[in-house]
Amino acid sequence: MAVVVLLAAGAVLALVLQSRHDVDREARARSVAVAETFAHSLGLRAALKTPDPTKILQPLTEATRKAAGMDFIVVMDTEGIRYTHPLPDRIGKKFVGTIEPSLAGEVYTESVKGPLGQEIQAVVPVFSPDGKVEALVSAGLTVKNVTGVVNRQLPVILGASAAGLALATAGAALISRRLRRQTHGLGPLEMTRMYEHHDAVLHAVREGVLITDGGGVLLLANDEAKRLLRLPADSEGRRVDQLGLERHLAELLLSGRVATDEVQEAGERLLVINQRPTKPGGGPEGAAVTIRDSTEMQVLSTRAEAARRRLKLLYDAGVGVGTTLDVERTAQELADVAVPRFADFATVDLAEQVLHGDEPTAAAAVDLRRTGFSGIRDDVPLYPRGRLIDFVPSTPQARGLSSGRAEVVAELADAAGWHAQDPPRARAIVEYGVHSLITAPLKSRGVVLGVVNFWRSQKPEPFDEEDLSLAEELVARAGVSIDNARRYTREHALAVTLQRSLLPRDLPEQNAVEVAHYYLPAQSGVGGDWFDVIPLPGSRVALVVGDVVGHGLHAAAAMGRLRTAVLNFSSLDLPPDELLTRLDDLVQYIDQNAEGDGSQSGLLGATCMYAVYDSVNQRCTVARAGHVPPALVHPDGTVEIPELPAGAPLGLGGFPFESAELELSEGTQLVLYTDGLVEDRARDIDEGLDLLRAALAHADRRPQDTCRAVLEQLLPVRPRDDVALLVARTSALPADHIAEWDVPFEPSAVGTIRAKATAKLEEWGLSELSFGTELVLSELITNAIRHGAEPVRVRLLFDRVLTCEVFDGSSSSPRLHYATTTDEGGRGLFLVAQLSRRWGARYTPEGKVIWSEQPLPDPEAAGE
Repeated sequence: MAVVVLLAAGAVLALVLQSRHDVDREARARSVAVAETFAHSLGLRAALKTPDPTKILQPLTEATRKAAGMDFIVVMDTEGIRYTHPLPDRIGKKFVGTIEPSLAGEVYTESVKGPLGQEIQAVVPVFSPDGKVEALVSAGLTVKNVTGVVNRQLPVILGASAAGLALATAGAALISRRLRRQTHGLGPLEMTRMYEHHDAVLHAVREGVLITDGGGVLLLANDEAKRLLRLPADSEGRRVDQLGLERHLAELLLSGRVATDEVQEAGERLLVINQRPTKPGGGPEGAAVTIRDSTEMQVLSTRAEAARRRLKLLYDAGVGVGTTLDVERTAQELADVAVPRFADFATVDLAEQVLHGDEPTAAAAVDLRRTGFSGIRDDVPLYPRGRLIDFVPSTPQARGLSSGRAEVVAELADAAGWHAQDPPRARAIVEYGVHSLITAPLKSRGVVLGVVNFWRSQKPEPFDEEDLSLAEELVARAGVSIDNARRYTREHALAVTLQRSLLPRDLPEQNAVEVAHYYLPAQSGVGGDWFDVIPLPGSRVALVVGDVVGHGLHAAAAMGRLRTAVLNFSSLDLPPDELLTRLDDLVQYIDQNAEGDGSQSGLLGATCMYAVYDSVNQRCTVARAGHVPPALVHPDGTVEIPELPAGAPLGLGGFPFESAELELSEGTQLVLYTDGLVEDRARDIDEGLDLLRAALAHADRRPQDTCRAVLEQLLPVRPRDDVALLVARTSALPADHIAEWDVPFEPSAVGTIRAKATAKLEEWGLSELSFGTELVLSELITNAIRHGAEPVRVRLLFDRVLTCEVFDGSSSSPRLHYATTTDEGGRGLFLVAQLSRRWGARYTPEGKVIWSEQPLPDPEAAGE
């Protein structure tokens, strides 16, 4: 708009100046014309020769002036004296102006300040017939009249200029509006800067840019596009299919379809092309295309992808190999993780000693057993799993075992040393398509445990050095896991051996109960569960189940100590509650000593249940120290879990233990177990007890069948804790195998009791034991009368042994005394000990019992 205004102002000024110039020039021309016309008029020279020229010329000049529209016409002589003038008082006076040029015969125009004001006048000479100047004629206009003419033209000029300015303003506004719409409001400066940036970016960016119209004509191509596509210099304005592009590229650019990161070959380059439809210049739909050179990026991405796959394989190996502490399972996991991502087939061969948990020696490392195998197919003619392999020295496996270094065999068909191992099988492997091998020794802590073989058949390229490096790292990581599994296998075998040596191998023979048992170590290692069946005098039996917290050698050793202690305490024939009290004191003593010497041999915790069943009165006395309660299966099939005093776990101290007495009819099954049977991750203990009740609800089964049914119903697949189960079906000693008499508290009663006992032995067919039995009863009854208190009773029990029991009301304990040669007494208990297999004393709430057991005579020896 400023430019338009300046142009309009300049135009007005130019028009005014031009008008003034034109009016001035016209005024001079008119003045000359009028003056010359009057100077050449007829009668002028005649009038000049009259005595009074003014009289004649004045009226003529005025008439002519008015007719011609002049301001004055003056006739003068050669001296410049006026003959005429519009102002009569100026006649006869000197002409104001320059007359010399006219006297010389020229027409002269000028602007002077005359009587009428500023005047434009012309002076024309009047010639005589002889050519001399005889007078002068001047005609002119005042500047005022001339300016008036200009002023009369000025409105027209200004009007025309205003109209032009209005049209220019409207046109500028329309153009500005359209420009702002097209440039989105950007001004010239921004447009210039944007264009400069656009031009710089378009030609400097490392990405080709093409723009085509709807007819496939190339409208724009930046420098990078021309370089990548090798376009000619005059490519813009030509059709795409005329630029010498490869056919597939030209078809893509002409199609105008949407393309996103399409990779196209252009000579030796790989180009990534993106294409989007557009409307260039508002015309028919065209396309905008960007092109990137991905040749180097493809190489880098290939390397990055290979590195990513390598890291992913090593990560999966770290997670997937060594999930268990089983050597064979770990070897198979190593083979599985390598196929098919790294190799088409993978085999793991371990030394036989490793499978047993031992560290292989150099001599034994050559004989390997194929432990792991994995492949994309199962019909490959490689050695099968479980095969014992002795690699010959020329094979890469044998070289790797001796040197400890991995080796790659690029072409198996040309590997003569490998063929020497088994030529027919080697030919079959090559014919199958296996063409490349990597063999890597499996090592840990510098010891070679075996060898891992990776075979390739599907990929045409053989293994290279990068694959060898990956194989070494993969096998190195797996070697640690296999060595850990090997060491665990060794420790587990030691712990199992120790545990089995501490557990009862064969249960002792006795008639009180029929027993079945089962023991399963935890999957994570042996623990401290144990069970025991201990025959007691008087046709009784003790049933024991215990559990030591923890796993491993420590738990197994602790279990052995507790089991030994229970065996020793049971030999004292202590009541269950008293036995657990002494066992609790022992555990506290062990823990205190372990804390004092800083060792780890203490007991972290233990539970125990001790039950004593008497087949004579069919009563069972039970006490438990934090252990799960037993289960009873009555002869009618009902299952009961009796409420027994729980007691505290062993080792806490300060908590009393209580016994409970159960009446068990003959045929009742007493089920003792550890918490590993009823507790599991998938269920709580209440659900486990319900399952136990359901499994036990059959009274007609033998203990072995009951044990099998319980295990099928409750045994976890992978138990976290040891499982110990003891099923005992009760029996009753027949009444005719029991003889019992009250003894009067006097020495003469001894003979009477001896006679009754001899008669009962003859009835039982045990006459051979009469002499020894008489001596035993005589000594025990005499001691009871002499040193004990009333009442005194005698009981004979005919079971697997003949048991003689003498009850009295005293709590004094007899003591075996070895009499000297001069002693008169003290030989009674010595004789009892010599005649009996074993003897002892136990205490009851009413007093004590002195008992003696004699072995029954051998029937075969009696027949002879």
